[in-house]
Amino acid sequence: MKTVAAVARTEKAPFSLEEVTLPEPEGADVLVRIAGVGICHTDLASRDGTLGAPFPSIFGHEGAGVVEKVGPLVTKLRPGDHVVLAPASDGTCRHCQTGNPMYCEHFTELNFQTEPRAEGASLSDGKTAALRYFGQSSFGHHALASERNAVKVPTDIPLHLLGPLGCGIQTGAGTVMNGLRPEAGQSIVILGTGAVGLAAIIGAAVCGCGDIIAVDRVDSRLEMARELGATHTINTSNVTDLGTAIMEIVPHGVDFIVDCAGVAGLLGAAILGLGKLGTVALVAVPPTSDRKLEVAWFPTLLQGQSVRGFVEGNSVPDIFIPRMIELYVQGRFPFDKIIKTYPFDQINRAVEDQLTGATIKAVLKAGD
Repeated sequence: MKTVAAVARTEKAPFSLEEVTLPEPEGADVLVRIAGVGICHTDLASRDGTLGAPFPSIFGHEGAGVVEKVGPLVTKLRPGDHVVLAPASDGTCRHCQTGNPMYCEHFTELNFQTEPRAEGASLSDGKTAALRYFGQSSFGHHALASERNAVKVPTDIPLHLLGPLGCGIQTGAGTVMNGLRPEAGQSIVILGTGAVGLAAIIGAAVCGCGDIIAVDRVDSRLEMARELGATHTINTSNVTDLGTAIMEIVPHGVDFIVDCAGVAGLLGAAILGLGKLGTVALVAVPPTSDRKLEVAWFPTLLQGQSVRGFVEGNSVPDIFIPRMIELYVQGRFPFDKIIKTYPFDQINRAVEDQLTGATIKAVLKAGD
């Protein structure tokens, strides 16, 4: 079918709004009319060539919309259903079958367009744009996904807001709620207060954490962190020793540190404020794939500390996305406060605003 999409023609170039032709849904495919799609750092990293994406491509992986068509093998969805699109997984590997789809053995080829057999979108000049980015390529008015990575959601919630629940929001909140699972009263530090970090703060508040410490160097972000549940904030521009600053708030050291910043020096300084049996959660992508993280071997051993990576918040999307929505309805998960919407045709302006920090989480309203 013909639709409009934001095409990444070449590396580091602005997105180009074009008419494209999508394949018809087959097998377990679902065709979704996009109501809104969030812009994520990963989309931009792929556009800029750091993740090895092919070009031309259609990116976008925080889509939400309405099912228009389904393939013959689809059983859980039907036209008219409202859905949030999440990362793809095969459902058959040992990790998927044990409830860990974010560690699917085929995650890379299913989400980063390295699967050469996936049919692409036809462009007006005869070229083909790669599809199936995170199983959806939702930078468009329509997206072709699978029923496995399309999560049915209630129809009485503003649909255009829900797309970021499929990636950035579930990554931050899920790391805390599904991965770390803090007990009520435990302490936590969140490094970086972008969309993922702020979602982690919301998750920590939902879990009943006692001391929730937000760390950043932008006062407006730290103010938002307090509004979303942080009990303390540290502006790194005003401290010389982050570990000491953390210990001044929690003298015995914090139970958890969630790194949503991806800055080695910042994480290294924060670890000095980690308590015994504490855990460091690695969430942010490092600036280069070969970047190493160094920890003090003997103190880490003696204090029983651990360092763990978390992908997409250790979420099972069909379970966790509806859970976040229910908490939102209850007023306990105000993720909408970090969202600013833009008409779809202003995608390049939205990208610029997000990169400069003028916007925390940009969401494109398709069709506007």
